[in-house]
Amino acid sequence: MRIAPARLIEGRIRLPGDKSISHRAALIAALSSGSSEISNFSTARDCASTLACLQELGVSIENKAGKLLFAGGQKLAAPKKSLDCGNSGSTLRILAGVLAGHNFSAELVGDESLSSRPMRRIIEPLELMGAKIQTTDGKAPLRVRGSDKLTPITYKLPIASAQVKSAILFAGLNAEGRTTVIETSPSRDHTERLFNGFGVPIRTGADFSVTLVGRARFSGGQMTIPGDISSAAYFVAAAMLLPESRLTIEGVGLNPTRAAFLSVLSSWGADISTADLQTERNEPYGTINVSGGITRVAGQAERTLSQSMIPSLIDELPLLAVVGSQISGGIQIRDAEELRLKESDRLATTAVNLRAMGAEVEEFEDGLSVLGPTQLRGARIDSHDDHRIAMAFSIAALIAEGETEIDGSECVAISFPEFFGLLNSLALR
Repeated sequence: MRIAPARLIEGRIRLPGDKSISHRAALIAALSSGSSEISNFSTARDCASTLACLQELGVSIENKAGKLLFAGGQKLAAPKKSLDCGNSGSTLRILAGVLAGHNFSAELVGDESLSSRPMRRIIEPLELMGAKIQTTDGKAPLRVRGSDKLTPITYKLPIASAQVKSAILFAGLNAEGRTTVIETSPSRDHTERLFNGFGVPIRTGADFSVTLVGRARFSGGQMTIPGDISSAAYFVAAAMLLPESRLTIEGVGLNPTRAAFLSVLSSWGADISTADLQTERNEPYGTINVSGGITRVAGQAERTLSQSMIPSLIDELPLLAVVGSQISGGIQIRDAEELRLKESDRLATTAVNLRAMGAEVEEFEDGLSVLGPTQLRGARIDSHDDHRIAMAFSIAALIAEGETEIDGSECVAISFPEFFGLLNSLALR
């Protein structure tokens, strides 16, 4: 994909449904006692993997005029073949929690990238609850032998992870008693919000704990998935970086555990506002307005992203590194070693690609330091088949001098197949 620089970003858009919410809404609908109707389901290939796995487990899903219809009272059945999770860590990890609470065996497999990612973090708590999981070197494929009589646990996560937390909570639905997950810092809370929204009470504690009482079942119902806030981040950043831009994004999710990047960009001089706030099954959503250009920030803006900030910014960190190359003083990212375990080593790929575009970057074991402001230049970018890297450097290309070529750009279909079409419709050259 070749991308030329842009003068500004201008337009009004709506985005496909949030990927994280879509995964969870589909699993909840499949396990509900009543029927469910889901609108604006994510178009991401990852979410299609979740639907395909559910169908292999015997769940009837009808697509009617763009709405997904799930019959109520369905029971999962042993699959006749391996459940292919594709590239989706959310599918594999959270579905493992679902399968842990069902009395049959199933194998979860993934592509080469997913098969290299760590899975011991879900294996340990699920086995403590009574599931049996076979694996090689703690990675996919996972062979899960579940039980419909799991043991409730109180489990403290070594690393904050919404996927691991969700896997334990879904398993806890079939445990007799209280299942509690304690995090070191808050991760995204879609699972808790949706459990409450579909009739399974979740209690949260001041110690970053979440608790449910087992032998619970969802009630089902209708839901329109808010637009994906992580997808919105790329357009927000582009509009921020290009003076005279005017961008409105409607109906986008504004969950506080996902929208932290808006506050970060505002502290760096972005003119961002939100409006029309509403909720859908406890998920807040609304409109984001962005006016272009980085304004002068009074005082000293926070230039280090670290510690408790990282879980709520994890998907946006490569993009924030790009933005950081344009702000006075640059930025520093620390305590983000989790980025080395994503679809690519995102710390390394971000550093290499920024350097190729002329930025000065220091790489640490747990992060990056990016000097700024720097005039980026067009370059050949290796996405390493990582959708977040491809999209982040598409934004870098808009502000660079000269054309940029992104190798492997087709990988964006994993999370956001409409990305380049929307970007081209908004970018004026």
